[in-house]
Amino acid sequence: MESTPNEMVTLNACILRVCCCDLLCCDLCTSQQVLVHTQDACCFRVGEHVCIEYNGVMTNSLPPQITATCIRRMSCCC
Repeated sequence: MESTPNEMVTLNACILRVCCCDLLCCDLCTSQQVLVHTQDACCFRVGEHVCIEYNGVMTNSLPPQITATCIRRMSCCC
């Protein structure tokens, strides 16, 4: 994945787990689990499909981690 500075990347995912400051999600394109850091985690529920915008930076960890700039329920944005 390539991105230029200030270019947002979108990840379509299903929420697997909700914690106070992060969501464990399954990327719908790759079936890979991704940990998404967000202060809005408590607004979402397990099983919801969401569109996650982030700056393209993903850690090289298991699971990979990103910091969301915006998360919307799929019916609202995709």
